[in-house]
Amino acid sequence: MKDITRILKRPLVTEKGTMLREDGNKVIFSVAPDANKIEIKKAVEELFGVHVEDVRTMNMKGKAKRWGHRNYERSDWKKAIVTLKAGESIEFYEGV
Repeated sequence: MKDITRILKRPLVTEKGTMLREDGNKVIFSVAPDANKIEIKKAVEELFGVHVEDVRTMNMKGKAKRWGHRNYERSDWKKAIVTLKAGESIEFYEGV
């Protein structure tokens, strides 16, 4: 298995993510593009000490941007929605 810190890049704190956390006990992470669902599940369980029920992943296409007269494209990235077992939560989200 790959290093945990290379699989989970950062948590995504958005309005939609906050609603998912409150209603469905789900947490959203930005993950490595080559990480699979099994690696993501093991990384979250080991790093935060919680039990994971389900992992959903999606590949996000980088947006085309413009800076002055130059066009460029942001990098593609991967997002994971992790469903935790009922009654469990991840501590760093509690203060947000």
